[in-house]
Amino acid sequence: MMAVPLFLIASSVTWAVNDLRLYRHGFDKYDISGVTGIERDGLMAAARQIRGYFNSTREPLEVRARVFGEERELFNRREVLHMRDVKRLIWGVYGVGASAASYLLGFAGVGLLIQRWRHQPPFAHVLSRYVLWGSGLTLALVVLVGLIALVGFDSLFLLFHRVSFANDFWLLDPRRDYLVMMFPQGFWLDATIFVALSTVAQAVALGAMAGGFLALWRWRGRRRQAPLLEQPSKAAEL
Repeated sequence: MMAVPLFLIASSVTWAVNDLRLYRHGFDKYDISGVTGIERDGLMAAARQIRGYFNSTREPLEVRARVFGEERELFNRREVLHMRDVKRLIWGVYGVGASAASYLLGFAGVGLLIQRWRHQPPFAHVLSRYVLWGSGLTLALVVLVGLIALVGFDSLFLLFHRVSFANDFWLLDPRRDYLVMMFPQGFWLDATIFVALSTVAQAVALGAMAGGFLALWRWRGRRRQAPLLEQPSKAAEL
């Protein structure tokens, strides 16, 4: 049950980190070109470099861009150190997603092997129940976090940074630090909504498949039992 929400949330975060359309949407919505003096193409080039940095072992982060027509190194030392911490956090999410996926596949594979060896009832029935419960748990967690975010996203965002990072490199100045100029808090609210909706969609799809299988299983069981229940009544009539 716990592996299902871990996998779904990790996969949604992985999607958000690597989807350049999300970056483009944020740059356009918050007029980042006007705020930073970097043309839209330059912003997207920087986003591709950041994504490449997250998915590589390369250190440190180096991003050059034309700011008001002058090419320069975009991020200062404090921002680079913070991005190193962010990268470690993202790799942790990758690891959680891979571990959850491996556990789910292993659980399903071992269960099917045990079923064939011991001639037990179909394991797919048991697996579907766990998937259904896991999907429900995922929806409950997303709804809970969503309600907290609606009440006070600022506080949630601050708490996230305090829990996730052991230093204060994340305390940046939006007047001069390009990392927070490019990715303002509104961008992260939109990204959180994206992750939540993606997770909900996946949980609903998984839950629907598992619930549909269980409903079909019960329907077939009733059909198999129906002739057996009718036989005594026919014998009584004779």
